[in-house]
Amino acid sequence: MSVGKTTLVNALKELPEFKNYTFRTERSKYLMEMGIPLNTDSTYKGQLIFTAERAAELMQENIITDRTIIDVMAFSNLSTSMKEHEKFFLSSALTPLIDEYDVLFYVSPEGVEIEDNGVRETDAEYRMAVDREIKSTIGMYRRNAITIRGTVEERIKQVKNTIAQYV
Repeated sequence: MSVGKTTLVNALKELPEFKNYTFRTERSKYLMEMGIPLNTDSTYKGQLIFTAERAAELMQENIITDRTIIDVMAFSNLSTSMKEHEKFFLSSALTPLIDEYDVLFYVSPEGVEIEDNGVRETDAEYRMAVDREIKSTIGMYRRNAITIRGTVEERIKQVKNTIAQYV
């Protein structure tokens, strides 16, 4: 969280090379306003809503999004409100979907300050815990994730170079 994913997705949306892509960004603020607990307070039902959104995205061609199934798994595993069996069942259901991403980018939090947008958690330790969960899941199930870092412009270049290899 707060590593610049949404900023990157919004910047890519403006480029002519991506005119045939659909773009989605997370709707945490909207979901929070609906009363769905987030971060460490997230619940099984709340994570099922995030799961449904991520699964719906996987049904579309040429989509660029700032969240994945792996994010749902990470936030679920760190939830203090979910029971262990709920975390297990959710992760078990989500794991097969990881392979459905054509390209998976890992955006490093290195050197990026946490911004308080009124929704996301601003605790740096929690942020690092989420990052560890994401890296662990990638390591177990998706070793070919592309790590990107740097300025928005540098990240755009890295994404464009990677996508060019797939088209």
